[in-house]
Amino acid sequence: MTTNVLILCTHNSARSVLGEAMLNHLASRLGKSVRAFSAGSAPGGRLNPFAIKVLTQAGIDVSGYRSKSWDEFADDDAPPMRIVITVCDSAAAETCPYWPGSPVKVHWAYADPSVAPGDDDGKRVAFELTRQAIGYRMLQLLALPLDAMSNEDLQRALTAISKS
Repeated sequence: MTTNVLILCTHNSARSVLGEAMLNHLASRLGKSVRAFSAGSAPGGRLNPFAIKVLTQAGIDVSGYRSKSWDEFADDDAPPMRIVITVCDSAAAETCPYWPGSPVKVHWAYADPSVAPGDDDGKRVAFELTRQAIGYRMLQLLALPLDAMSNEDLQRALTAISKS
């Protein structure tokens, strides 16, 4: 059975997209039945060009990715989520919609690379470091025996990952 994971950030243009792309890429490479989606509470309507650049440079296909509202995943016909991960503090503080199936929720905080100081090179480095940090946690998620875990055990494991 496929484990669906929704990754949330306010604008769904950078961190949540990095999470979606990294989880899908790693799950595919490892042969794991995990599918990631991303969304935002106030989607910006476009992906951050630095996010696209670092993903492309890492060999990750970004075709088909877009900035979208979390409302798409609150509908009855949306894929049922097992896990919902917020990756920015502002999205974590917002009141989320009701998610069908009552998924496990966790917050994995990452600084916003789009506001990193410096020129374009500095921002590119910030995005690459964020991509790597997100990828590290996604590998930890993929190492879990997801199909065999209760929601309580999954919550504990995902919370422990948030501290790594």
